[in-house]
Amino acid sequence: MKDKKRGIASLLLVVIVIGAFSAIAFMGIGKQHKGSAQNIKLGLDLAGGVSITYETVDDNPTATEMKDTIYKLQKRVENYSMEAAVYQEGSNRINVDIPGVTNANEILAALGKAGSIEFKDEDGNVVIDGSDISTAKAGTITQGLTEYVVNLELNATGANKFAEATAANIGKTISIVYDGEVISSPKVNEAITGGKAQISGQSSYDEAEALASTIRIGALPLELKEVRSNVVGARLGEEAVDTSLLAGIIGLAIVLLFMIAYYRIPGLASAIALCLYVVVTLVVLNGFNVTLTLPGIAGIILSIGMAVDANVVIFTRIREELATGKTVRSAIKLGFDKALSAIIDGNVTTLIAAAVLYFKGSGTVKGFAQTLAIGIILSMFTALTVTKFILKGLYGIGFDKEKFYGVQKEVKVKNFTGNFLKFASISGVIILVGIGSLIYNKAQTGQILNYGLDFKGGTSTEVTFEGTVPSSTEIRELVKTVTGKNAETSEVKGENAVVIKTQELSLDERTALENKLVETYSVDKNKIQTENISGAISDEMKEDAVVAVIIATICMLIYIWFRFKDANFGASAVLALCHDVLIVITVYAVASAMNRISVSSTFIACMLTIVGYSINATIIVFDRIRENKGTMNRPDLLENVVNTSVSQTISRNINTSLTTFVMVLVLAILGVDSIQEFAIPIMAGIIGGAYSSICITGALWFVLKKTFTKKKA
Repeated sequence: MKDKKRGIASLLLVVIVIGAFSAIAFMGIGKQHKGSAQNIKLGLDLAGGVSITYETVDDNPTATEMKDTIYKLQKRVENYSMEAAVYQEGSNRINVDIPGVTNANEILAALGKAGSIEFKDEDGNVVIDGSDISTAKAGTITQGLTEYVVNLELNATGANKFAEATAANIGKTISIVYDGEVISSPKVNEAITGGKAQISGQSSYDEAEALASTIRIGALPLELKEVRSNVVGARLGEEAVDTSLLAGIIGLAIVLLFMIAYYRIPGLASAIALCLYVVVTLVVLNGFNVTLTLPGIAGIILSIGMAVDANVVIFTRIREELATGKTVRSAIKLGFDKALSAIIDGNVTTLIAAAVLYFKGSGTVKGFAQTLAIGIILSMFTALTVTKFILKGLYGIGFDKEKFYGVQKEVKVKNFTGNFLKFASISGVIILVGIGSLIYNKAQTGQILNYGLDFKGGTSTEVTFEGTVPSSTEIRELVKTVTGKNAETSEVKGENAVVIKTQELSLDERTALENKLVETYSVDKNKIQTENISGAISDEMKEDAVVAVIIATICMLIYIWFRFKDANFGASAVLALCHDVLIVITVYAVASAMNRISVSSTFIACMLTIVGYSINATIIVFDRIRENKGTMNRPDLLENVVNTSVSQTISRNINTSLTTFVMVLVLAILGVDSIQEFAIPIMAGIIGGAYSSICITGALWFVLKKTFTKKKA
């Protein structure tokens, strides 16, 4: 009776908490509706934002100057949105697209007017200029009273110059001159070495931020002037948001039904916990002002998959304990206890990767890492705490019989180690197909993959319509019919204009498109403007992403080595990661040869998703090997340990892969072209990851262990 009352109270509390978070997610808190899902910032691809075009004051900037300016400007605008895109238009123009905002003047004020920055002593000598400045940020210091300051960071050259200048001007002022106008004249109190300085004297934080933003924008290699600014609509079209939302709801519903049908009462507990996870995630996304884009959605999908995965691991453990004759109460406790290490290790390794990607990456990579980290933390909490709380409540109200939980059937041990060469050969053939496709693509097009706008750049066509603006879908179909290329479209608010971006069009294709627009919509040909644009993902951003992934992989390897006390586990995990990444690249290579999928910014998010997903599956297998090795420690039984461990985790691998696959499949079926290009490779990665975790990982560890043990002997 006592258990029943406690169970009812527990479930009632869960209902109240879900209700409260649901209310916040739908209505928000306060006048600003903080926490409301409707207030979540959406990226340019999903909701549009402000597009600003700058032109260099110098008519003939070098390619290096443009490249450096674009990269520095990208870093500047990430202060306002990590999903901002910066790319070149024509020979001397730079476009800045900032999502989640609609006030161009506000953004221009925040970025600062484009111009040159100089620091001059009282004699008018230039001490340092924009090329010496790394960044400037507003801050506060408290020494009795709060003081508002600008924290200035200089590069190595600037640090040396500034150290000499401040040492020679103690007690004097050094003026900050922007576009010929003195905007601040701080006094030098002491020689400043080390490349870091504080500019004090601002009356408010807003004033400090204004000065900091002016210094940042003035520190660009090229002096810029604003040409135009406007508000643009969603790059993927309004229907992309609706179909993605619908796909998410349908996919999640299918996953919840599967969990209930397969795992019974534990499945019901996980379904309730996942509902809480979803509404809490929506609240947190708005609370932390996260800008959600397509790559961000990838991070959420991955974290939902990991939340389901944690529950699957726990429920499988509960069934195994029931199979040994334990009571339901005892099986629940032991199930959570024994699953804890695998869940923590799997989530921590992915969290390490997310942290490295956030701090070392830029743009799309940062956005992906942010949503992934939030999802991992919340999913781990709901799986280990909320699901357990609900399950105990359900047990208390009468669901205390074995039939409500199911008993694990005896696992038939399969010979994975004996078939390792066969499995490795299958993977080898697939990867060779991928390599062959890359070579074929290079020979046919000069590029190993079908690079899209984000990587390669292309053609931007702005069309002003006389009357009603056609829908995004209609325009994209027209462009594809005329040129054979997929297009991104953004409506320019208030101007009856649409910006059409495609892969680079030849002169004949441009002419054909212009004629078709005139013929179909009676457009004035003089109101069609066409420019070549660069890729939004610069070489530096690609390098940032590669470096971030390498560092993340090394960190994960070290963590696995430390936790499992065996370097072979870390090496096997990294090799399995490489296997899964190569499988996905094969899909991209073959699809590129067939001209079916282009490689865009979602390519990076896709690869990162597979890395996170794959490492989690690998950890589950390794955790079971570690556990079984402790009870079967004879060297001659090691092969049996591996085969038994992999066989015991097959149901987990299949069920987790199936639930995540279903969510992505629904997205692929209902989504627009760009979303399908993102979803299809992820599905291939999920299949490849499931295959490697079952057929490759454990056997590979055994081969490495046996090889290095022999060498040591």
